[in-house]
Amino acid sequence: MATVLAHSPAKFLPPVTNISQFPENPKTLILQRCKTTKDLNQVHAHLLKTRRHLDPTVIENLLESAAILLPTPTMDYALSIFDKIDDPDSSAYNLMIRAFTMKQFPQKALILFKQMLENAVPFDEFTFPCTLKSCSRLRGRKEGKQIHAQIVKCGFWSNGIVLNTLIHMYANCGEIEIARKVFDGMPERDIFAWNSMFSGYVKSGYYEDAVRLFYEMRALGVRFNEITLVSVLTASGRLADIELGEWIAEYTRANGLVVNVNLVTALVDMYAKCGELDKAQRLFDQMDRRDVVAWSAMISGYSQARRCKEALDLFSEMQIANLHPNEVTMVSVLSCCAVLGTLETGKWVHLYIKKKRMKLTVTLGTALIDFYAKCGQIDSATEVFQMMPSKNVYSWTALIQGLANNGQGKKALKFYQLMRERNIEPNDVTFIGVLSACSHVGLVDEGHEFFNSMSKEFGIEPRMEHYGCMVDILGRAALIKEAYQFIKKMPFQPNAVIWRTLLASCRAHKNVEIGEEAVKQLVSLELMHSGDYILLSNIYASVGRWEDAMRTRNQMKERGIKKTPGCSLIELEGEIYEFLAEENAYPLKEVYCAAEDMIKQIKAAGYVPNTADARIDAEEDDKEAAVSHHSEKLAIAFGLIRTPPGATIRISKNLRVCTDCHNAAKIISKVYNREIVLRDRNRFHHFKEGSCSCNDYW
Repeated sequence: MATVLAHSPAKFLPPVTNISQFPENPKTLILQRCKTTKDLNQVHAHLLKTRRHLDPTVIENLLESAAILLPTPTMDYALSIFDKIDDPDSSAYNLMIRAFTMKQFPQKALILFKQMLENAVPFDEFTFPCTLKSCSRLRGRKEGKQIHAQIVKCGFWSNGIVLNTLIHMYANCGEIEIARKVFDGMPERDIFAWNSMFSGYVKSGYYEDAVRLFYEMRALGVRFNEITLVSVLTASGRLADIELGEWIAEYTRANGLVVNVNLVTALVDMYAKCGELDKAQRLFDQMDRRDVVAWSAMISGYSQARRCKEALDLFSEMQIANLHPNEVTMVSVLSCCAVLGTLETGKWVHLYIKKKRMKLTVTLGTALIDFYAKCGQIDSATEVFQMMPSKNVYSWTALIQGLANNGQGKKALKFYQLMRERNIEPNDVTFIGVLSACSHVGLVDEGHEFFNSMSKEFGIEPRMEHYGCMVDILGRAALIKEAYQFIKKMPFQPNAVIWRTLLASCRAHKNVEIGEEAVKQLVSLELMHSGDYILLSNIYASVGRWEDAMRTRNQMKERGIKKTPGCSLIELEGEIYEFLAEENAYPLKEVYCAAEDMIKQIKAAGYVPNTADARIDAEEDDKEAAVSHHSEKLAIAFGLIRTPPGATIRISKNLRVCTDCHNAAKIISKVYNREIVLRDRNRFHHFKEGSCSCNDYW
């Protein structure tokens, strides 16, 4: 097989002008002088003329130059040379297999390997590594196992390079247990074998196994390197194993490895994944060179910690630094936009994806669906879904949940049926979306059917969340007693969320008796928070038991529990504005004037303030003013004066929208001829022409 020169001086030599100038050494001719296909054609013609092409060494040099060494190799030309060789030996086959593997044509590499087998061309130690890499790229476990058999048959079972590639192939194809058997059976294991195993564990998500293997490696006294530590840091980050991560960080500092960009980036990612964002940020700030992986690690860390504003600020800094984001960056940014409801920023990200022609992978496409759905743009979410070249259960689930939360429960169920027709198996999260769809449109019988089908048809045992959905379905349909009995029959102890769901239904349907029972159960499970007291107080107030309502509020104060303030966000021209209920300190005083004018306008159209939604301790004369200054009303008023007539107003609120604000928003949409999209803690409300997408069922 021809030797590849590590440092060819070809770039310092003049281009080919006269073939007769060449020395007779064909290796020099091909490796040092040929820069283009035209040069190679001249050499090839000279070899044919002088009949030097009959020399196997010469033709292999020519083949190597065409397939690998040219700055822009041409595989068609290389293949034409190969096809003219009467009986190509293993060196010629190896060259072509290697070239096809390098040029991302793994299928063609495997065809050549099969041809070698059929023509009884003997394999050597160079044949298997590239062929196994092709299997790895194709995720062809079947072909990989067949080649494994040939390795054993041909006696290469002790060759370290071959076995290292075999481990990598099995790990990349998801056969991690077989990879480990190969690893354990190696007579000698060098650092490449260990690193192949670490890489395989991490890529397959076997993080605990990677950590255990690292401890085993240290116990055996095997020396590790920076590549080892990068894999182990990735595993420790996914496991939130800060102790191991800190050990590696200290080892890195003590051994002067902080100059290794990949290793420091892995440390940043580990700290971020472990929730140690301040440490991650300090390390990130100290880096001399920060590539897209480092930026993405920080943005992802802030995103996972729900520090979304900081994540988006960092993304802006990344753009200023003129670094091009990758798929990981985009997924994290879209996740933050979904949490904050920042539609304009997310739309810019989508436009960037289109402009850069980034591949709409399953992960990226699903993130876009989730973003649009959580910003109330369910039509855009559906459009992205339709455009995705491939979809998995998570993509279908994101759309089903999005449709359910945006008041399109029946359409969500249609997509579920379509999903089943496509033979996509639902998972437990899919059923949360399906049951939510039933809940939001009042489909009680259908909800029971889906709940029962989980275990009967798909072998999925309902979790606490699924039972919670069923309680919600029954409670929203005013079947409070049935919901209570359903809870009592649960196969495991209901948690606080289940009882809190029932309590909310009791508030909506004024059921004091079961509401009090729900509170008793809550108290036995955990300390009640402000929302529990307020729900119980509102139940009493709804039936005129004012003394009990006031007593409940006083208990809350005596125990030092503060009510979570209502907070609403609105994004205008990429900037996020925040409003708190009854907080007159907002710098734009015009908002309160606009809110008062808005209330006057909708009163003339029939709006009557529901003072039952005001603070219970407010004076009677102040209750109307209190409800008029709820955070969502302030945000809507701000949107009315800051956006052009007819523009959609989009609001995100941290709590469930109250009855009064819901009624007001319906009338505002009609009086001002505006569509208002309000996302509260539970779902989306699309107000248009005096009605809401939830059909007043929330």
